[in-house]
Amino acid sequence: MSFFPRIFGVNWQQMQAKVRYRILILTLLPILLTLVSLVFITIYWNISYTGKQLFMKVKADLTVASNTLVSVQDTQENQLELVKASWEFQNEFRDINTNTRQTREQINTLLAIKKERLNLDFLRLVSVSEAAADPDLRVMLPKIENNEAISGLMVLQPQRLSRLDPQLAIDAVVKLVDTPRSQKPSKESEKRGMLSRSLLPIVGSDGSIGWYLDGGILLNRDIRIVDHIRDLVYDKGTLPERSIGTVTIFLDNTRISTNVPLHFFPQGTEKQGRALGSLVSEEVRQKVLVQGLLWVDRAFVYNDWFISAYAPLQDIRGERIGMIYTGFSESPFIHNYLLNIIELGTILMLVLLVSGLLVYRGAYSLLQPIERIHHVVKAVQSGRNLRIGSLGLERDNELSNLAEQFDRMLDLLQRRNTQIQAAAEQLEVKVEERTRSLQEKTDELQRNVALLNETRQQLVTNEKLTALGELTAGIAHEINNPTAVILGNMELLKFELGDKAEDVEEEIDIVIQQVGRISTIIRSLLQYSRPGEFNAPLEMHQLTPIIDEMMVLVRHSIQKQQVVLIQDLTASYPIEVNRPQLLQVLINLVVNAAHAMDGQGRIWIRTYDWVLHGEPIGVKIEIEDEGKGIPEEQLGRIFDPFYTTRKDGTGLGLSLSYGIIKRIGGTIEVSSTVGKGTLFTIGLYHKAIDDQFNPPYEGLHFSSSINKQRTAK
Repeated sequence: MSFFPRIFGVNWQQMQAKVRYRILILTLLPILLTLVSLVFITIYWNISYTGKQLFMKVKADLTVASNTLVSVQDTQENQLELVKASWEFQNEFRDINTNTRQTREQINTLLAIKKERLNLDFLRLVSVSEAAADPDLRVMLPKIENNEAISGLMVLQPQRLSRLDPQLAIDAVVKLVDTPRSQKPSKESEKRGMLSRSLLPIVGSDGSIGWYLDGGILLNRDIRIVDHIRDLVYDKGTLPERSIGTVTIFLDNTRISTNVPLHFFPQGTEKQGRALGSLVSEEVRQKVLVQGLLWVDRAFVYNDWFISAYAPLQDIRGERIGMIYTGFSESPFIHNYLLNIIELGTILMLVLLVSGLLVYRGAYSLLQPIERIHHVVKAVQSGRNLRIGSLGLERDNELSNLAEQFDRMLDLLQRRNTQIQAAAEQLEVKVEERTRSLQEKTDELQRNVALLNETRQQLVTNEKLTALGELTAGIAHEINNPTAVILGNMELLKFELGDKAEDVEEEIDIVIQQVGRISTIIRSLLQYSRPGEFNAPLEMHQLTPIIDEMMVLVRHSIQKQQVVLIQDLTASYPIEVNRPQLLQVLINLVVNAAHAMDGQGRIWIRTYDWVLHGEPIGVKIEIEDEGKGIPEEQLGRIFDPFYTTRKDGTGLGLSLSYGIIKRIGGTIEVSSTVGKGTLFTIGLYHKAIDDQFNPPYEGLHFSSSINKQRTAK
């Protein structure tokens, strides 16, 4: 029955899951949509309508604040009227024209007392001529009508504040605070003062104006107005818990009178404080101060978001000098929004849970047959031979018909599965027989191909050796005798010249040296083409003395180069080699390493015992340099005869070295990384292995056996 789960198992699981849960989904979907719609509608109402109401409230609060600021000026005018109408002032003022100086001093003393009682910051008596000479009062004089008082806002520099009262210039200083989302302050403190100033004309007995009462308050650092407005519009119960209502008067973009706290909810030793000297955000400044528009929106106030309203303030000239602000913190309202959403979501989940339980219990009679079908499907998947049988339903019921058809399908599948299993077993036997036969033929073909490649490579190598032998024989015959004559004549020439030979001694040595090089090349060619003629006797040797002798010879060869030879000689097992030939191989590898580094760098020479299965079988020699390395495409050809990358090379050094090592059954491996260096590893057995039946240069360029020896360590 294993065929059934592979075809129908997943589909039946999906079908029973759909039938089981579709009833719940279809029943709960209307409830879910209704409740979700209710949540979104509630959220929309909270954001839309409640948000609009908040903006309407803060705008109304701003209107109250603006009207309160106007009422302050009206109060000032009334206070000046009371001073003017008081008996003390009228009594002193009556003699002002007869004894001006004394009377003025008495009036100033009286006005100082009145100023303290009326909570004014300055109050003085000014003559018409003094008012005309004062540039600030000259602005107010034309606005006086019907001999009534005139009031307005005014910004004065420290020098002009000192004229009114020296203390005003001191009280007006507000240290500026660097505030997030605002411009960087261009100065350390604001020294100008914003005044709410009133001017009341005093009419003489002749009906003309001879004097003025000048009084008012300094708004810098004055918290009475902003606290009064806050208590008026943000009384208890008007805002949610932990929401803070604030009012601020700005001089330009600087808070000079505010109840915006430095710390909304102070902890430990912190004090709530007031954010005096902090700046309004740049976006508000642009809209209200620069463009002169009303701001009713969210705004970043000092260090938090507030539902805010800003309106520009104008001085007596009609110029924008600052702003008035009302607002309350936004976070408690957002908290309430989120709390409402959580409550609605909780109610939604509870309603869905209860509805789901009710629907599930109501559909239990329908789910029982589905559970029976599901049980049979799982049993069939596990290999058991079960059927659904009767579900206890009416014959015309859809699930009953489904169970009956499903049982018939299982019977049919069982018969088909048995047939398919038998056919599959026969097919597997045939496939196994054909595969085994094909594998045997493939192995035989691979052996034939390998033999063909080896034969072809051997033929190529033999042709090379035959051509080289003929060429070498001719070279040996044609060149050896002339070189001998040249050497003899050069010695005779040197003898005949005697002391005069010193003048051309360098040239004579060069000729002798080059003739010697010719002889060396001829000898290498003969050794390569006729290796059997150069076979030397093998003897048992310790490796370290041979390395020491090689070091002496190599130092002589590379004495003009900046090469450091580093030894690590730990090999102790004797080996059977021909000492001169092994010296030739080692010298060739070290000299090649020196050339690969352009004559400077380090060469490591390491020896150690070659151990296999816990028993020593020989020694290994490693020669490593830190030269430029050998590219991968060249690595497979370095042992080929006549292959060289040096202009003055013959291409026989590595090939001869390989032949010497191969003739005694040793191994030579090479690994290289371009830009880092090359490592040659020679393996020599304790007892040399006669390898005469395999030509030492077989497959240098093509043989896969050689490629295996060139693997990186």
